[in-house]
Amino acid sequence: MGMYAQEASDFQIEEVTVVQRKKGKVKSRTEAFDTEKLNSEELCRAACCNLSEAFETSASVDVAYADAATGAKQIRLLGLGGTYVQLIQENTPAVRGLAQSFGLEYIPGPWMNSIQVSKGTSSVINGYEAISGQINVELLKPQTQNPLSLNLMFNSELMAEANIEGGWQIPLKEHEHEHEHGEHCHHESLYTGILAHYTGSYMAMDGNNDGFADMPKVQNANLANRWFYRHGDYTFQAFVRGLYDRRRGGQLSDTIANPYLINLNTWRLEGFMKNGYVYDDESGSSVAVIAAASYHNLQNQYGLRDWHAAQTNAYINAIWQGNFEGVGEVDNDHRLSAGLSVNFDKYDETLVLPVTGNPSPVTHNLDRYEVTPGLFAEYNFKYDEMLSLVAGVRADYSTRYGFFFTPRMNIRYTPFEWWTLRGSVGMGYRSPNAIADNAFVLPSSRTLNLTLDIQQERAVNAGLSTTFYIPMGSKELQLSAEYYYTHFLNSLIVDLDQAPHAVHIYNQSDINGKSFAHCTQVEASMEVLRGWTWTLAFRYTDVKQTTGVAPDLNDPAGEITYQLRSKALTNRFKGIISTSYQTPLKKWQFDVTAQFNGVGRMPDGFTAYGDLAGGHGTSKQLTWYPQLMAQVTKYFRTCSLYLGAENMTNFRQDTPIIAADVPFGPDFDASMVCGPTTGWKVYIGFRYDLEKKEQD
Repeated sequence: MGMYAQEASDFQIEEVTVVQRKKGKVKSRTEAFDTEKLNSEELCRAACCNLSEAFETSASVDVAYADAATGAKQIRLLGLGGTYVQLIQENTPAVRGLAQSFGLEYIPGPWMNSIQVSKGTSSVINGYEAISGQINVELLKPQTQNPLSLNLMFNSELMAEANIEGGWQIPLKEHEHEHEHGEHCHHESLYTGILAHYTGSYMAMDGNNDGFADMPKVQNANLANRWFYRHGDYTFQAFVRGLYDRRRGGQLSDTIANPYLINLNTWRLEGFMKNGYVYDDESGSSVAVIAAASYHNLQNQYGLRDWHAAQTNAYINAIWQGNFEGVGEVDNDHRLSAGLSVNFDKYDETLVLPVTGNPSPVTHNLDRYEVTPGLFAEYNFKYDEMLSLVAGVRADYSTRYGFFFTPRMNIRYTPFEWWTLRGSVGMGYRSPNAIADNAFVLPSSRTLNLTLDIQQERAVNAGLSTTFYIPMGSKELQLSAEYYYTHFLNSLIVDLDQAPHAVHIYNQSDINGKSFAHCTQVEASMEVLRGWTWTLAFRYTDVKQTTGVAPDLNDPAGEITYQLRSKALTNRFKGIISTSYQTPLKKWQFDVTAQFNGVGRMPDGFTAYGDLAGGHGTSKQLTWYPQLMAQVTKYFRTCSLYLGAENMTNFRQDTPIIAADVPFGPDFDASMVCGPTTGWKVYIGFRYDLEKKEQD
């Protein structure tokens, strides 16, 4: 044996662990869509109690309180409100319709596996509703999640949160056959998972001493069960969820005989099924059928105003996909997707409003339904690593609005490995919901003037973006710049300018008006040292629409005129400086994010902080304001502890509620929110994961 006759121990080496930090935000270099993926690493950089708090480190997406009384949050993308973002959950309808007010909070943070944010026009396969972009949330999958995960959180506003998740494989009778090489292959597997969430806050806070709760007391229970089954080339998934949400706010004093109360109650039941079959393994050709349904019921009280509504939604999407290899020596792939979809919405909705001088309120019936069947086709072409193109078109018919077409195109060109260019253009449509989309005006005494003939919203979106990947030694600096323009052919305008005591909601076409948005953003990110990352970003938006100008107070008989101007209550810029450091072997992590928000325009008749100014054409500017967030996380083998703070600058709107001392008077208004309504907040939390055992 010679020199090879040695003990086995002579050849043993010590265990070596190679650790590389996983990126929290990832933008694909090869996809045609301008999509940014936020994975679990990014979501854990903040408390992330729910989807509304998942974008604190993002320059692209804004989330802010919609009013100062209910705690409802609104999202903005490309300077436009969340109603123009198609927010889906695993490519099925999610936050839409009646869920607009609190739907972001109905998706708990620990349930989320990743979030994909696509700007501009997205795939026609998922529908026609994306105008400014699409946000898709991927939840934990039972076949990949741990057998047990626990997340507990408590904050200084006396709110507690608990999340429990788990996924398990269910043993099945083994069906196996033997390959020609003698290997056994199992073709059938079944998994199930449970996702449970509870949020409770039992003490209302009044930090500005205006007599109103800064945030309502909340009880939210959320329970979901999902299944995953695979047999050969067939895959089946099922998901069902039930939710109850209760919010109590308004005036806090027990000595007031007739207090202004906020009572919000929501029940929601939803589910989806996915069936997929790959009938040609070589080309990856497949068929899939996705079906989803939901029932959303709310019973809301805002002082003397009552809003009762229920929405039933059903959705089905059948998709065929075929892959075709190109010819020639250069890699070029062709994929064609085609199919049909049907969306059904039924609303049972009533709005009860008090009338000045009349003891009996007026009830407005807003019942409606809409069925929208459609056909779509999408062509996807890839030429080596240099070019990607996606071109799609939809043809849909709405029982409310008739036929409409949705063409879209996205293209990526990479002339060099370090430089990528993207462009997109396309149409988007949506059926507006006048009350659900603008529920922020309900906690006020504003008179509601609503057109009875609400038309479909239609818009064209076009965008350009470029990304540079610049080597810096062993690291890489990523620089990106983008510009998007959204032009509305028709929109539902919410006019807060005509009168300080009223809101007028009408179609853009009714006044021959205009509505558009320009959005420009630059961003730089880099891992400057091992485990230490920095992100700097700045975004500027110019959102304008035509709204009314009230006649001069000295000429009450004068006519209403209309003027194109900046949209009220919309910040024009946002800056972010965010840094994160993770120690070797992931023992500690430190995260700090600073935001800079402003400036904007208040509606006519109001000052920068919401005090009634009076006079003709008084429109004040919003001041810019900073916010600072930080978190420290200590990691152990199976668990972690985290301590953080939000709004550490303690900036908040001085008078978020106008005339809070006379809530049933004509000046009361909790809808004029232009900044944070609560001060700084501290939270502490605990995460535990029972890791899945490796299977042989």
